Amino acid sequence: MVLYPPDDPFLISFTLFGLPIVIRWYGAIIMTGALIAALLASRRAVARGYHPDHVWNQLMLGLILGIVGARIYYVAFERERFAPNPWSALNLTTGGIAIHGAIIGALLSTVIYTRYAKLPYWDWLDVCVPGFLLAQSIGRWGNFFNQEAYGRPTALPFGLRIDPEYRLPPYNDLTTYPITTLFHPTFLYESIWNLLGVGVLLWLDRRFGRLAPPEQRRLKPGDLLFLYGIIYSSGRFWIEGLRVDSLCASGIGGECEGSIRVAQLVSITLIVLCAVLIYLNHRHPFAGQNHVESSPSTTKLHP
Repeated sequence: MVLYPPDDPFLISFTLFGLPIVIRWYGAIIMTGALIAALLASRRAVARGYHPDHVWNQLMLGLILGIVGARIYYVAFERERFAPNPWSALNLTTGGIAIHGAIIGALLSTVIYTRYAKLPYWDWLDVCVPGFLLAQSIGRWGNFFNQEAYGRPTALPFGLRIDPEYRLPPYNDLTTYPITTLFHPTFLYESIWNLLGVGVLLWLDRRFGRLAPPEQRRLKPGDLLFLYGIIYSSGRFWIEGLRVDSLCASGIGGECEGSIRVAQLVSITLIVLCAVLIYLNHRHPFAGQNHVESSPSTTKLHP
């Protein structure tokens, strides 16, 4: 089975009164993922006694900070690419955002919004976290239409076809790697892994979280965030090892020969850190228990 985008990277592209009107598949898919994630979070908010408007109010701030964080993170590790013209770092059409930066931006948005709306930070994160991972799962399909975030050539019976203009050296040498060469669809691997992770988080929350019967509650506020970090990072670590366009600690993107893949280093760090935080959270809970232990029906928070 060959995976190949059915269209170019542009969902809409035309000129109106001399002005270009352009919408890329990538942007449309990211927005779709964000909206579906917000819908999931709003339902989870209602189940926990929060007004769903809190989710939609935070969404715009999360999108802005997520995009800014993703770009800053990418530019920081691709500094040599932008060194000749630093202002080009502001031009998102040149490509280049990093999911770890987007996660940092999204988490920062929760800090800001929970302070503004006077919501309990850790419990509110538990509401939002499965949506974060769902948005990542959907958003990865933007890479499919951009023909990016792909892996090394594969001999498996399925793979991703990449046009020559989107290939990185040495895979743009059609003599060695003809047009029929298939590549690991790492975007698909990560999308499936993230979707499975969403299912695991929702199941754990329902079985052992705040909405479970009192005798079954094992999760503390904040645990879902740390479990998210472990689940996502575990998959990202092995998937990243297949990619040919990784961010490298050397500041040069590619397969990182002689350097460390930044995403793998971050993944290992997050797995260890989140495991330690779960242990500490159960010894000395990070959040007060008064709000968390109350039933959803008695929690009255308004937007």
